[in-house]
Amino acid sequence: MDERDDQAVLRFIERFSSVFVEAGVPRMPARVFVALLATDSGSLTAAELADLLRVSPAAISGAVRYLTQVRLVSRERETGTRRDVYRVFDDVWYEALFRRDEMFRRWEVPLKEGVEVLGPDSSAGRRIAEMRAFFQFIQGELPTLLEHWRTYRDETFGP
Repeated sequence: MDERDDQAVLRFIERFSSVFVEAGVPRMPARVFVALLATDSGSLTAAELADLLRVSPAAISGAVRYLTQVRLVSRERETGTRRDVYRVFDDVWYEALFRRDEMFRRWEVPLKEGVEVLGPDSSAGRRIAEMRAFFQFIQGELPTLLEHWRTYRDETFGP
């Protein structure tokens, strides 16, 4: 296999991470996420990330904290060492959507309470009720959508 052009890889990381920044992801977490996506192993230590992105370890620390909180990255202990390795899931979007389903369930009770407190006939109550209905709809459709994705993925990339 040919060696990759490190500068081209860094340019890709910067360009693609800017898409995430435009979507509302903070800049450093976006850069770290794309850097992990761009590695064959899908995992790097904080020191490796800092070196690759040419930033301080403190910047990496805050970024991976954000990414682990939103569950786009996992933190694992490197076997036989005291170093942490940050890993992106191979099927990151499937995993992210799957975890969103958990989030929708956690929102159910507060949204129901919001409709009751605000009044179902008020503008705010209707807005919250519509939000609740949207999440109920998505939650109901998500299993079928994810099954379609798995079938499509297997047909496209093999099982």
